Amino acid sequence: MEEAIDAASSNTEILSISDPAMLASVLTNGVKTTFSDSRVKVTYEPGFVPAASPGLPDIPPEHLAEMIKGTIKVEVLDGNIGYLKIQHIIGEEMAQKIGPVLVEHIWDKILPTSAMILDFRSTVSGELSGIPYIVSYYTDPEPAIHIDSVYDRTADVTIELWSMPTLLGKRYGTTKPLIILTSKNTRGIAEDVAYCLKNLKRATIVGENTAGGTVKMDKIKVGDSDFYVTVPVAKSINPITGKSWEITGVAPDVEVPAEDALDAAIAIIKLRAEVPGLIQAAA
Repeated sequence: MEEAIDAASSNTEILSISDPAMLASVLTNGVKTTFSDSRVKVTYEPGFVPAASPGLPDIPPEHLAEMIKGTIKVEVLDGNIGYLKIQHIIGEEMAQKIGPVLVEHIWDKILPTSAMILDFRSTVSGELSGIPYIVSYYTDPEPAIHIDSVYDRTADVTIELWSMPTLLGKRYGTTKPLIILTSKNTRGIAEDVAYCLKNLKRATIVGENTAGGTVKMDKIKVGDSDFYVTVPVAKSINPITGKSWEITGVAPDVEVPAEDALDAAIAIIKLRAEVPGLIQAAA
C-alpha cells in the first residue's frame, strides 16, 4: 500500500485533466487497481443531495401489495415445480404491512409444490432485514439458526441475523428441493440469501458467479468539492464459513450461463425425483 501511495503521489498527469467527469473516471480506475475492489468508485456530481431514508408510503396495504407484486413473478411449472422470480427483497417493515396479502396471492400458490426454484438472476436490491424472512421459510422453526453477522462500520456495531420462530403463512420446509438461480448481475442482499442457504446445505445454486457486491453502500463527499467516493460501509461474515461473499461473489454449485439456468434447474429437479426409483430398480 505504501508503494502504491508513493507511486500515486509522483503521478502528476491527472492534474492536467480539466474535465471533472473524466477525472472521476481516472480516479475510479486508480482506486480499483490499488484496492482490488470493483465496488469502490469516484463520481463527479455537482448539486448532489443525499437521499433521505425512505419510509413506507402512506397508501393502503393492498395498493402497496400490488406495487410489490409487480416485481415478483410466480408460476407452477410442469412437474409441480414452483417458480418464484424476485427483483427486490422487501424488509421487515414492509413485510409486516403487506405480508398477509403476499402470502395469500403469491406464497400460497407455490406452497403445495414438490420443489421450488428461486430466481435471483435479476435481483439487485433489497433490505437487510429481509434476509431472515426468506431463509426462515426454508428452515425449521427450532432450533434457531445463526444466519449471518453484519458489521456496520458507520455505527461500529455487529448485527446478528437469526432464523425466525414464527412467520406469516406456512414454511416450505427442509425436505423439498430448493434451487436458486444466479447471474453475474445478482447483487447485494440476494447474494447474502443465496450464500446463507447454500452453506446451510438447504439450496443448490445454479447459474453464474454473482457480482460480489455488499449489503450496504455509502457515498462520501470528498472535502469541499463535488466529487464523491462510493464505498461499502458494512461487511457480511457467514457464521458457518467465517468468510464473506463480498468482492468474490457466490460461486454456483452448477455453473451454466444465466440464460440456461432455469432449464438446468428443472432438469436437476427431475433427475433427483427419479433417483429413488433408479436405486430401487438397481437393488
